[in-house]
Amino acid sequence: MKIILIQDEKKLGKKGDLVEVSEGYARNYILPKKIGVEATPKNMNDLKLHRANEDKIARERLEAAKALAAELEAKQVTVKMKAGEGGKAFGSVSSKEIAAACKEQHGIELDKKKIQLSESLKNFGAYEVAVKLHPQVTGKLIVKVTEA
Repeated sequence: MKIILIQDEKKLGKKGDLVEVSEGYARNYILPKKIGVEATPKNMNDLKLHRANEDKIARERLEAAKALAAELEAKQVTVKMKAGEGGKAFGSVSSKEIAAACKEQHGIELDKKKIQLSESLKNFGAYEVAVKLHPQVTGKLIVKVTEA
């Protein structure tokens, strides 16, 4: 019996997969627990439409991430820090501070977890920081650390 999985099942496959199982397993386990549905022509068509919709949404998210990456490349964010003795920076700039400064200065909301700092920003100056916007898109943002 062919079954379309509605949710991920460890031993069978992932959501949306078409799997072949015995009739007893389908009737007694998969169908009652709503793990999958029978692969009728209507359900197959619904699956096809659902996959097409998911592909469209994925393409739109990718395009939006590329547009945001291009927008970030043209922007510069200034973060002010207190200076310690000898003109050295007191502390370091975190991804949370960069995200807050980006929202305040440009109105672009970035998730602090997506900002990838290769090293901590402990000195004054300009730094290029990578921002992971999508699994396939990484943008670059110029962060200028100045004295408060």
